[in-house]
Amino acid sequence: MSEDLFDINGKIVVVTGGLGQLGRQFSLALADRGAKVAVFDQKVDEKTVAERFGSRAKDENLLFAAVDITRRGSIETALANVKKTWGVPNALINNAALDSPPGAPTSENGPFESYPESSWDSVMAVNVKGVFLCCQVIGEEMAKAQSGSIINISSMYGLVSPDQRLYEYRNKGGAPFFKPVAYSASKSALFNLTRYLATYWAAKNVRVNTLTFGGVFNDQDENFLEGYIARVPLGRMAREDEYNGAVIFLISIASSYMTGSNLVIDGGWTAW
Repeated sequence: MSEDLFDINGKIVVVTGGLGQLGRQFSLALADRGAKVAVFDQKVDEKTVAERFGSRAKDENLLFAAVDITRRGSIETALANVKKTWGVPNALINNAALDSPPGAPTSENGPFESYPESSWDSVMAVNVKGVFLCCQVIGEEMAKAQSGSIINISSMYGLVSPDQRLYEYRNKGGAPFFKPVAYSASKSALFNLTRYLATYWAAKNVRVNTLTFGGVFNDQDENFLEGYIARVPLGRMAREDEYNGAVIFLISIASSYMTGSNLVIDGGWTAW
């Protein structure tokens, strides 16, 4: 019988932002395939975990940890628990991120000239520094073990500029609205962090790749959806489960010769 290229049974995987929309999807999809998943998120308590994972909260393949990825000590403590429970992680999915969605306050989504410095700092702290620290702390353990796969989650808005025309409908309320700069800048930074680490750890058999996603349907404003869908060749936003296959691929031996790459899944957004 031929080997299953996409087998991830027994793999130990850390998912940051694991209580979020995509993080939850990744965690469950991996656990369903026999992986042991450490779900890292800033707010992890019994009530929140139960709300997000329901009956799966007690799954023996899921381990939940409260982690502030902007603090090295917090990551180190959580990693020590993962190692004690299961062993050194085989994969890290850097999924945690801050964004300013269409419904965010005007102060977050005003003109570039008045974009708050504090907002820039907050987004960069999670989206760039947090990824950097997780790669340092967890990636080091992978390098010592001579094996691992790191997946940095980026966005099409890291590849191309946001189409500000999508948000013009918001201006009718009297306040100017712009998709802010920090998210794009932070997601763009991940491409070269990925390439740097891919070459740095290649001899240690630690592969590092970027996954670049398009928008995910989450009951967005109808005006926003209409404009967004018109820009997508496939004519819709992604379902929240449509990125699971790419994550499984990058963890499995099916992608064993892939490192330093960027896999774009955006419904064709960046194709035109």
